[in-house]
Amino acid sequence: MKDDPTPESREDLTEEVRALRAELQTLNKHRFVRIHNNIPRLLAFNFARGLAVGLGTVLGATVLLSLIVWALSQIEFLPIIGEWASQIAEQMRSAQE
Repeated sequence: MKDDPTPESREDLTEEVRALRAELQTLNKHRFVRIHNNIPRLLAFNFARGLAVGLGTVLGATVLLSLIVWALSQIEFLPIIGEWASQIAEQMRSAQE
């Protein structure tokens, strides 16, 4: 005997396929998919993203390092760290002038 689906299950299956098609159309209209479907646009997007990440990394490291050096230069009571940080701060001041 053959397992034929009932008409109700066929209708359910047809409705599910329609819902899947609608979702697929919605996903294909999404910005992320549109960017990845076009190679030049994908390359430009990733290039801009890399520039932003690189710039953010450099600026963040600069600010963080300058704050750490400034904080260490304020510590005068630790002989080794205080002198070392003061020398670094002095070199930075002389480089700015």
